[in-house]
Order: sequence, then structure tokens, then C-alpha cells
Amino acid sequence: MFAKLFILFAILPIAEIALLINVGEQIGGWNTVAIVVVTAFIGAYFVRQQGIATLMQAQSKMQSGAMPGQEMAEGLLLVVAGILLVTPGFITDALGFLLALPITRPFIAKSLLKQISVNVVAGQPGQGQHSYSHTSYTQTSYSNRGNQADGDIIEGEYVDKDEAENRPKIDSPSDR
Repeated sequence: MFAKLFILFAILPIAEIALLINVGEQIGGWNTVAIVVVTAFIGAYFVRQQGIATLMQAQSKMQSGAMPGQEMAEGLLLVVAGILLVTPGFITDALGFLLALPITRPFIAKSLLKQISVNVVAGQPGQGQHSYSHTSYTQTSYSNRGNQADGDIIEGEYVDKDEAENRPKIDSPSDR
């Protein structure tokens, strides 16, 4: 982890500066600055367009009942791409465009999803158990929860005492 951070914060800026100096010597300093500014504007516009398209895909997937894991990963990559594209330099621009292009981004997002697996279990008492993962959405009833042998899941119920105290008391037939 230290090696990756060292590359990110020490070696990458030095390489960027060296490349900017070399390009500046070849085409001139103002031309180099103009290229950096233009790529920042083009990159920001492109990331915005791709972000809107990814958001639309995620919304349609959520409306169909599926968890938009791929789209969430692509959105994260677009955020990183936006940061890289507005950072001055040619190496960061190349990496940013690589993450922002609709041809390469899905492949990178799939490999990112293989690295991390996200499982969320949510439910309300009496309404069943809802399980989400980055690829699917399932619903099971509470009566089936004893048949699951996941081992790492601890299930339980809770009562909000503040809410229970403020709720009006209803007489049961046995109280009459």
C-alpha cells in the first residue's frame, strides 16, 4: 500500500513535470499550457456527458428491480476520471480519458467489481428480507431465514422505545 501511495504522490508528479517541460521545450510553453487547459475543458465536458448517461442507466436498472452495481462502479470511475482530467498534466489526462471512455470503462468497472463484493441485507419486521448484491436483488420471507447457513449474518429485531412509548395503547380483547 505504501508503494502505491509513494508512486501516486511522489513519482507521478515528478513524471508529469518532466513531461510538461519536455513538451514545452518542443512546442513552446504557452502552447503546452493551452493544451493542458483545453484537455481539462474537453475532459470535464466528456465526463459530464458520460455521467448523465450512466445515471440514466442506473435509474432504469433500479426501476426494473435490479441493483445498479456496474453503473455505480462506472460512476466512481467517472469521478476519478474527472479529477484526473482537470489535474494539469499529460499522464493524468491519458489515465482520465482511459477511465472516461465508454469503450474501456465497463471493462475496468467489471474488474473493480470482481475485486470487491458488496452485499447489503435490509429488511423490516414482518415484510420479508431483502438481499442486494452488485448483480442481483432477491426477496425471501422471514420464515425461510432459519434455513440459510451463511454463518456471518446475525439477524435480529429491534423496537424503538421512544416510538413505543409515544404510541397510543390499544385495548386487547383479553383486557375487557
